Amino acid sequence: MRFAEIVLAGMLACEAACLAGQAPELRLPAPQRDGKVSLERCLATRRSVRAYRDDALKLAELSQLLWAAQGITGGERLRTAPSAGALYPLEVYVLAGSVEGLAAGIYKYRPERHELVRVAQEDRRRALAEAALGQQFIAQAPAVFVIAGVYERTARRYGDRAPRYVHIEVGHAGQNICLQAVALGLGSVTVGAFRDPEVKRVVGLADDESPLYIIPVGRPR
Repeated sequence: MRFAEIVLAGMLACEAACLAGQAPELRLPAPQRDGKVSLERCLATRRSVRAYRDDALKLAELSQLLWAAQGITGGERLRTAPSAGALYPLEVYVLAGSVEGLAAGIYKYRPERHELVRVAQEDRRRALAEAALGQQFIAQAPAVFVIAGVYERTARRYGDRAPRYVHIEVGHAGQNICLQAVALGLGSVTVGAFRDPEVKRVVGLADDESPLYIIPVGRPR
């Protein structure tokens, strides 16, 4: 009887995913490794953008931004952002509201397969904005990145210095998103003012994941 219940639960989960128009896992378009905008141009024109047009992001743009944050660049583990001891304590989530080909919801990025895994079907951007002290531009961005850190991964090797290394790493990843946004003609802003427990609840972070950065991205108004 228990086995039958497990099978039924799995069938219902698959059915719900189909009804939502999308499987729980979504393989992303392959990222581009050569662009038309120079790094120097991105550095010179990067600005904090808090006003976004209503235009949706393309799935390929979201794919590129995720790859810039934590994508694989060599072998099975090497990534776009340096990591102390190659321990990679960061986890990247996306709160999607208006992305072509992607149902609204919360997704977790899997760098190894360059794919998204849906963790929630509802649009929680407004709730995230409230958790970020009412900064409403977060709710207006078509996609919002939340980067979390798992301190224990780094602490196993580096002990008390782990928080420092994790915070350095999230800075690298955040800047990668911002520069990639410029290269795509998009705008972004980094947000560090929020109530950690509320962000954790809204995004559905795991017990060992601590929210570190919120980065809304969209087309500048």
